[in-house]
Amino acid sequence: MDRIEAMRVYTRVYERRSFKLASLDLNIPASTVTEVIKAMEKRLGVVLLERTTRRVSPTIDGETFYHRCISIINDVEEAEHGFSTSTPQGLLRVDTHGTIARHFLLPQIHT
Repeated sequence: MDRIEAMRVYTRVYERRSFKLASLDLNIPASTVTEVIKAMEKRLGVVLLERTTRRVSPTIDGETFYHRCISIINDVEEAEHGFSTSTPQGLLRVDTHGTIARHFLLPQIHT
């Protein structure tokens, strides 16, 4: 799982305050959610979430990280959306023989 997807997992756990509910929302096993969060905490060297038998609560570092994740996820989605909805723009130059241009290209351009 890449880091952006791991951030999505983390933000869902943070918002739902539950590994199980996050796993149901994301349609992935709860064990995967647990592994992702543990790996993230290990990579960052901080505890992001305090775990009890009934609840998950963010630490101060977890709060800070959540807000950074939301910002990053929004930036990525905005960047991807900009490309997926845009129409091609700009100048297109085609170099071809005059006969091909007259018989094939120009009739297509004028229709």
